[in-house]
Amino acid sequence: MYKETTLTEYFNQKPINPNINKIRVKSILNKHEKRDSWFLENYTLNPYSGCSFNCLYCYIRGSHYGGDKTHEISIKSNAAEVLLRQLKLRVKNKEYGIIAIASSTEPYPKIEEELKLTRELLEIIARFKFPVSILTKSSLVLRDMDILKKINENAIIPDDLKPQLRGGAIISFSFSTPDDDIAKIFEPNAPSPKERLETMQKFRKEGFKVGINYMPVLPFLADSEKKIEKMIVLAKNYGADYILTAGLTLFGEGKNDCKTVYYNTLQEHFPDLLEPTKRLFGKMFYPNPKYQRELTERANRLCKKYEIKNKII
Repeated sequence: MYKETTLTEYFNQKPINPNINKIRVKSILNKHEKRDSWFLENYTLNPYSGCSFNCLYCYIRGSHYGGDKTHEISIKSNAAEVLLRQLKLRVKNKEYGIIAIASSTEPYPKIEEELKLTRELLEIIARFKFPVSILTKSSLVLRDMDILKKINENAIIPDDLKPQLRGGAIISFSFSTPDDDIAKIFEPNAPSPKERLETMQKFRKEGFKVGINYMPVLPFLADSEKKIEKMIVLAKNYGADYILTAGLTLFGEGKNDCKTVYYNTLQEHFPDLLEPTKRLFGKMFYPNPKYQRELTERANRLCKKYEIKNKII
C-alpha cells in the first residue's frame, strides 16, 4: 500500500545533482472541461518540468508551455502529497476519468530511474483506481509494469469507454521518424525507435492497449508515402492497436526556440531541406493547411490498407 510521504525524506538523505532543480507546486492534476476527443484523457499530470531527451523539435521550446530551457529538468518535489489531496477530492465527487501522463514532458527522463517520482505517482493513482494514458519514448516504463497491471485490471473506466478499452491503462510511444539515423539527430538523448518498438511489444504481450503517436512527423524526412508506410508496417508488426499521425509545429523566433533550433539543425545536416521547410511554414507555427490535409489523408489511407486504427478507439 502507498505510504503517505513525499520525496522530502529522499532529498534530505541523499545528495541531489545540483543541476536538478526542485520546485513545489500548488496543483499537479489538471482537469479538462471535457474529455479530449483524440487522446481520451480527462486530466493531465506532469511529474517533471523540462526534459532531458532534448528533442530539437519539441513544441515546448518557445511556446507558452515551456520557454527556452526545456532541456533542464525540474522535479516537482511535493507532487505526491498534492496528487493525494487532489485525487481524494475527485473520488469524493465521483469525478473519475483518464489521467494522461505526461502531456508536456517525458514522464521517464533518466533521473526517474533514481528518483522514482513517476512510479510514486502511479502508486497513488492505482490506489484511487483512476485509469491512465502514458505517452513516452523511454523503455524505463517497463520498470512500472507491475503497477500498470494493477491499474489496467482495477481502474474505474468511464462507462462509455468500457466496451472499447482493453483495460485501465493505455501505453503510447512517441515517434517523429521510423529511422534510427534521423532520430539520433533530432532526438539526441532519447532511446532509439527500435527500442521503443520493442518496449511497446512487451506491453502488448501483457495485454495492454498500446499504440504509436507518430507526431510530429518531420517534413520531407518522414512524411512521404514510403516513410509513413514504413512506420505503419512497423507499428503493425510490433503489435500496435493504433497509430496517430500529426504534423510538426515550430514556435518562436528566439535562439533557443524550436523553430530556430530546428532550422539550424536542417542547415547543418539537411541543407537542401531548409528553404522548402521555411516555405512550408512561412510565418506560421504550423505547416500550411494543404500539407496538413494531404498528410492526414495519406496516413489514413495507409492505416486502412494495413488494417490498423488511426485513433485509439
